[in-house]
Amino acid sequence: MILFSNILVDGLAYGMVLFVIAVGLSVTLGLMRFVNLSHGAFAMVGGYCAALLVREAQWSFWLAVPAAVVTTGLFGATLESLVLRHLYQRKELEQVLFTIGLSFVLIAFTNALAGPQVQLIPLPAALAGSVDLGFRTLPVQRLLVIGVGLAVAGLAAWTVARTRFGVWLRAAVDHSATASTLGIPIRTVQCVTFAAGAALAGLGGILGAELMPLEPYYALKYLVLVLVVVAVGGMGSTAGSLAAAVLLGVIETASKYLASDWGSLFFFLAMAVLLAWRPQGLLKR
Repeated sequence: MILFSNILVDGLAYGMVLFVIAVGLSVTLGLMRFVNLSHGAFAMVGGYCAALLVREAQWSFWLAVPAAVVTTGLFGATLESLVLRHLYQRKELEQVLFTIGLSFVLIAFTNALAGPQVQLIPLPAALAGSVDLGFRTLPVQRLLVIGVGLAVAGLAAWTVARTRFGVWLRAAVDHSATASTLGIPIRTVQCVTFAAGAALAGLGGILGAELMPLEPYYALKYLVLVLVVVAVGGMGSTAGSLAAAVLLGVIETASKYLASDWGSLFFFLAMAVLLAWRPQGLLKR
């Protein structure tokens, strides 16, 4: 029972990290129909910014994290405005090739800037401790990860379903020409959506630095995991991405506890089974 509880708690924390990174990609893939394989690079940028601000510039962790998230969002908005928007009407293969190339450029840049070593983000005293759950002690940082993941899920679902911006986004995706004639600022919607996805990826890179170490090849190393979450959850589905991330996170954690010699075999086996069962996404009809 204790082993099961440990797997559940650690799997939930891991799944939340996957979700926070993947939800932005789910939106750009599912709602904007843009294949952005450089999404993992935004998580890397956010993590590196936080690490450098806290460790080198001696910023408070609580100031460095929002600054890094905003910086990543602005970086995403700049790239979208100057370069990526010109790819929206291009074929998927062209989008894939360009964004993979962009990932390699960012990998080379971070390697030249900070070197090949793993980047650590020092935690403040409030997050460095542990809490006693009765059956084990759990780092406070992982509780923060779980709480932030749930908050992001609720905020994303509310924004898409209940706000004027969500209506604009869905209208822009369904028929951009008609939406434009109705006065909806299509370009603003696209740019803000992409920037929000990049900022969320940056937040995931920071929160998950303990479970997914920050190093120059981060952008490619974890891209497959994020794509699996989006594919299993269903593109454009926030709830589906959350369910897929938690389920796959628990399976991956259980395999590390019980069958570590098999690596990520059970993670990808679960992916294959789930996609065969629900090819449109876990919670999509």
